[in-house]
Amino acid sequence: MNKNEVIETLKLVRANSKKRNFKQSVDLIINLKDLDLKNPDHQVTQFIQLHFSRGKKAKVCALVGPELLEQAKEVCDLAVSLEDFPKYQDKKVAKKLANGYDFFIAQATIMPKIATTFGRVFGPKGKMPNPKAGCVVPPNASLKPLYERLQQTIKLATINDAILQCSVGKEDMKDEELVDNIMTIYNSVLHSLPNESHNIKEIIIKFTMDKSYKVGAKPLEEQKGKEKPKAIKEEKEDKPQDPKSEEQTGEKPEVKK
Repeated sequence: MNKNEVIETLKLVRANSKKRNFKQSVDLIINLKDLDLKNPDHQVTQFIQLHFSRGKKAKVCALVGPELLEQAKEVCDLAVSLEDFPKYQDKKVAKKLANGYDFFIAQATIMPKIATTFGRVFGPKGKMPNPKAGCVVPPNASLKPLYERLQQTIKLATINDAILQCSVGKEDMKDEELVDNIMTIYNSVLHSLPNESHNIKEIIIKFTMDKSYKVGAKPLEEQKGKEKPKAIKEEKEDKPQDPKSEEQTGEKPEVKK
């Protein structure tokens, strides 16, 4: 995939978009192939920092001890103190927390307690604080720069299927911003795959509520789809019935008066 193909596909997406009463997200879907997801070397888990907006605010929750609590309350969308951990032993409460936030920051010195309290719920959802995203911090960390960086960070992961999908912005963003975000994600994913481009089946761009368009495909054949020819009904000629048919079926041919 190259930049020009992305530009042309994005133009096609815009040209065929229906007017909505809200600004749609621009979605990127990367379908992968020839990967064994049971093999750790074939799994993809990436935190990619974009140059432009990701299209929506990232909600960030901090799981911290007393050293970072006041700062976390000021900077993050929610701060959960060590003293509040016991109530999250309730699985329903922990699930609600996991579903409500995009990223979780953890104070490194209490990571064992975080793993014990939240691991069984956060782990399967891919929400555990991740060092790759810079989300495990020392007790003297400055949280504001991390919070701001997470606002332009995309997480991509192959969990059960060989597919990666995310929002790369909003439809009212400039084309060059969206294209830059798409190419940043593509290049990062490409270099994380064992066989790089050979592991990419197709790349799709779409507005959330509109049709999907494959990058690099021919518009007439791939994007708009081929119309299936309608079945042609054969007209039966008004011919005398085959004399054998009466013997084969036991029915007499209808005689028109």
